[in-house]
Amino acid sequence: MAKESIKIIIEGGKAMPGPPLAPKVSPMGINVKLLVDDINKATKAFEGIKVPVEVILYPDTKKWELKVGTPPTSQLMLKELKVEKGSGSSWKEGTEGKPATVGNATKEIIVKVAKLKMESMGARTLKNAVKNVLGTCVSAGITVEGKNPKDITKEVNEGHWDSLLK
Repeated sequence: MAKESIKIIIEGGKAMPGPPLAPKVSPMGINVKLLVDDINKATKAFEGIKVPVEVILYPDTKKWELKVGTPPTSQLMLKELKVEKGSGSSWKEGTEGKPATVGNATKEIIVKVAKLKMESMGARTLKNAVKNVLGTCVSAGITVEGKNPKDITKEVNEGHWDSLLK
């Protein structure tokens, strides 16, 4: 069975039945509207963020497969906090005072982003994915419930978040 692949970057939930999809898909007899609907459904969680999508087409059967990538963790965090960019200064050991912060995340936001990124991070557990997201918060100047993300990582390691991570 022959297959063809199209890689596109779209804003989550906003694929359109035009280029680059329609010119390649229509001649194969694949229903562009149904394909676009599937892409939009698969990328809805990333509304407002550009997301990579690979469309694998099977012209013989008129079917397709979608592989949706995920945006960088920092972009997901910034979207959740409704800010444009990180602070440019991170939490560093031994520095006086706090870095400029761009926002304060809740535990729920951290877990939500960890769940979205878990597979692409290669994290074996949600706990590990959460710690990875907390590392991004360190780099972006994001506090977590008013605390340094490094302190929150210690809390996660000590099991204080276990009930939230089930």
